[in-house]
This record gives sequence, structure tokens and C-alpha cells, in this order.
Amino acid sequence: MEQQQQNKTLYVKMLGGFSVSWDGRQIAIGPKGKDSQFVRLLEAVIHSGSEGVTRSQMEDILFEDREIDDIAHGMRTIIYNARKRLEKEGLPKANYIENRENRYYWCDESPVEVDAWEFERRYEEAEGEKDPDVRIRLYLEACDLYTGEFLPQQTRMIWVAQEDRHYSESYESCVQNAAALLRMNKNYNQLERLGLQATRLQPLSEWEALTMEALIALGRDEEARRLYETTENYYMDELGFKPTFSTVELLERLGNQLEHQHALLDEIQLALSGAGENTPGGYICSYPVFRGVYRMIERMSERGGQSIYLMLCTIVDKKGVPMRESTTLDRLSQKLGDAICHSVRRSDAICRYGKGQYLTLLINTTREDCGIVQKRINYHFLAGTQRAGVEYFVNSVILTPEGTHL
Repeated sequence: MEQQQQNKTLYVKMLGGFSVSWDGRQIAIGPKGKDSQFVRLLEAVIHSGSEGVTRSQMEDILFEDREIDDIAHGMRTIIYNARKRLEKEGLPKANYIENRENRYYWCDESPVEVDAWEFERRYEEAEGEKDPDVRIRLYLEACDLYTGEFLPQQTRMIWVAQEDRHYSESYESCVQNAAALLRMNKNYNQLERLGLQATRLQPLSEWEALTMEALIALGRDEEARRLYETTENYYMDELGFKPTFSTVELLERLGNQLEHQHALLDEIQLALSGAGENTPGGYICSYPVFRGVYRMIERMSERGGQSIYLMLCTIVDKKGVPMRESTTLDRLSQKLGDAICHSVRRSDAICRYGKGQYLTLLINTTREDCGIVQKRINYHFLAGTQRAGVEYFVNSVILTPEGTHL
């Protein structure tokens, strides 16, 4: 019976969180702080595998910057208490953490499996596999094993941050390679699943493009269109900054592939029109749409007849310095957007460019009228605001023969 117990495996989860299971039961770990040294000890020693953890590294992990009178005694106490704690949880008696030549190791008598190790093993097997079918299976199995950041509660520790970066980069490579094979095999259902999974685990890594690509290939144009709009809003409106240039270009290119069912012109025009919208003020749109409007207006201005200006509005503090980080910046940004909408005409276009910044395209106006618009914005924005203002920059959209703006 004792031999059977010793052959049982300790299962350790380190991706997306930390947990330890043995004999089908999860070992209870108390709230943060109460079991912090016990947890950090297990994390470091188990993950180190056959390399072990040096004495100096273990001291840093367990005691950090605290002054300890007798570090050696403190280390022995923590290791002794950890062994007793594991035995209390039902594990057989063993010297789980061994000290050999000033390095600490998990004992060989107690087998252990770590999800991070298994993820790495599948990924490396996939990299060396020649058979494309086996290779894609291994990549997808590795992707399923990656469930989030490595020890997310300990990322302030140097060794954890280094390992997290390593696993994150391996996952990115795994997704890219799996996507290439799925694309080649035209397995778009699996590509959609992969894109959704990667977006959830690594937000702001542009994985939405994989899902959109799959939806378009599967003919689910309306879902792709909604994802396109949601992604724009997520990057631009919710997070307060525009996507990278490559993301915008990719989303536009994929968006251009969307095909509609045949329809009559009247039906198409009704769908295109915003005539039913009763929103007062300017036309609010995302950055990619705003850029398209700008480029069209720029071409139209080449034929003359209209005076068009681009205005950048930036929230500044009472010293005139642009506000980039502030607990009230999100609220002020929303207030500035509302102020601009109520200060311009319905024919003017508006987009949020970044945190505390808006772009406004003023159609068929003069530079003097731009000053009037600025006064209106100040009137709406400054009401009840004591510590913030708005800085304005205005350029003509019309280009001179030399390629500069008037």
C-alpha cells in the first residue's frame, strides 16, 4: 500500500494560476500572505526540475528584502514546515525538498507533472515533427495546455517574469504555426476556435484577425462584420488608443473581403443611410472609418470649392501639459467627446484618437469658424471642470503643390 502511494503523481498547475493536486484531490492553499512562503517554495523548487534552485536564489524567493537574523535556520524551518504540511494533506512521508551541494531539488521519489512542462514538451515535439497532420495535432494540444500567464500572482519576481515571457513567446509561435497549417488545410472551424482562444488568453495581440479570417472563409459575413466593429471599438473606444498600423491595415483588408447577398439599390441605400439616426451633433466614428472619410475628403478638396480643416483636441492639466495618466482621464475624455459632439455640425466627423485626444474634421468652414467651434467646446467641457483644459491644433486638409498643408 505504501509503495502504491509513493508511485502516485503530484499534478501542478502554473499556467493561468497555481494549484497542486494529489490522488485526485486539490491541496488546500490559504489566502495570499498566509501561505506565501510555502507556495513560493513549491513553485520555485518544482519548476526548477533537475537544475534545482541555488541557495542565494532561494533566499531571495523566500525572504525578498527582509532582514533575517539567521537565514539558514529560517530556510530549514520553512522547508520542514512544508514537508509536514504535505504529509498533513495526505502525501506519504518523504524528504520532498532536498539540499544537495547548496542547491534545492524536488525529491526523485515523488513524481510530479507540471502543465507548463507539458505545454513546452508538446510545442517542442511539434517543432521537430515532419508529418503535417501530427504536427498540427501537437500544436493544437500545446495551445490547449496554455491557459494563461505563468504564475500570474508572482509576476513581480524576476524569475517568474522571465519564465512568463518565455512561455508567452512560445505560445505566440505555437498559435502562428498552427494557424498557418490550418489555413493551408482550409480547416477554418478550427482556425476560428484558435483565434477566439488566443484573443481570450492574450488580449491586444491582434489575434482577432484569425477569427475574422475564419468567419469570412466560412461565409459567416454578418458575424465577421460584427467582430470587425467590436474590435475597432475595443482598441479605440474602450482602451483609449488606436490599434497598430498593421492591425488597422489587416482589419481593413479582411473587411474588404466581406460579401453581401444580392439586393436592390433602394435596399442597399437604406442600409447605408443614417437617415433614421436622430443623434445630434457630429458624426462619431472609429479611427479606420475616420481615416477613410479623411482620404475621401482630401481627394474631393483637390477639385476646389470647399474649405476643410482637421482639428486635434487634447486634454491638458492646469499647467497646459497633456494629461496621459490620471484617475479622472477616462471621465474627462468622455466629457470632451460629448462637448465636441454638441459643438460641431452633423456634417463634421469625429473620432477618439487616444486617451484624452479627439480628431475632428470640420467640413466647409473657415479658420475663423474653427475658433468659434473651439469656444463652444470650451463652454461645454469646462463647465464644472477646474483642473483641466483643452489644447487645440488646426491644419487645413487642402495640400499645396509642394505637398504641405495650408
